[in-house]
Amino acid sequence: MHGILRTSVMKVELFVPCIIDQFFPSVAAHTMKVLERTGVEVEYNPEQTCCGRFAYNSGFVEEAKDLGDKFLNDFSYDGPVVAPSAACVHYIKKRYPELFFNTANHLNFKRMVANVYELTDFLVNKVHFDDFGAEFPYKVTFHDSCSALRGLGLGKEARQLLSKVRGLELVEMKQTDMCCGADFSLEVNQESLSMGMASHKVKNALNTGAEYIVSTDMTCLMHQKAYIEKEGLPIKVIHIADVLASGWE
Repeated sequence: MHGILRTSVMKVELFVPCIIDQFFPSVAAHTMKVLERTGVEVEYNPEQTCCGRFAYNSGFVEEAKDLGDKFLNDFSYDGPVVAPSAACVHYIKKRYPELFFNTANHLNFKRMVANVYELTDFLVNKVHFDDFGAEFPYKVTFHDSCSALRGLGLGKEARQLLSKVRGLELVEMKQTDMCCGADFSLEVNQESLSMGMASHKVKNALNTGAEYIVSTDMTCLMHQKAYIEKEGLPIKVIHIADVLASGWE
């Protein structure tokens, strides 16, 4: 049922990653509107915080486990949990089985791993909805985040959704599967390497003539945005939820 409002009463819980909550709240608002457009009922628990990804990637395993315990207890598991972040979803699916095996939250993590979805995966593969009546009259190129492409096997879903946006022209960059360097430990410990990877990625995007870089991950987009603004380059970044909510919200 592509682009047709659904009459079901499926309930989903919205997980808003901490970077989006703190720096890009419009992405969270647009994610909720996009989900509601499909006919699902969206619930949001304001007590939710971080899934623990940044702590884990920084080597603070016990702190990551504490955050994970809270995260698991913040959701009811009555239906899908959807997040506008492939990075966080991949972390939950990959690391929670390691962190919570044989613990009190063992059953909770198993249900979470089975029911947590990245936004484009949920829209295309779960509710089969890809046309929101969105309008975005710009030339864009798509950045495949490592977590989405390699971690979750996603990429065609975002492109399918973008193909339905009125006025949008999608142009593929070279080396679309190359990492942009947006990893917290890499940015801190090897800044020159991290920024060099961002430079290469952004230059590939610029060579397409695109006006925007679109992705499913604000972590990647924030990293590239920092490089773009530092160099004063004529390109912007935007999350796919913002694109899908354009022209009708």
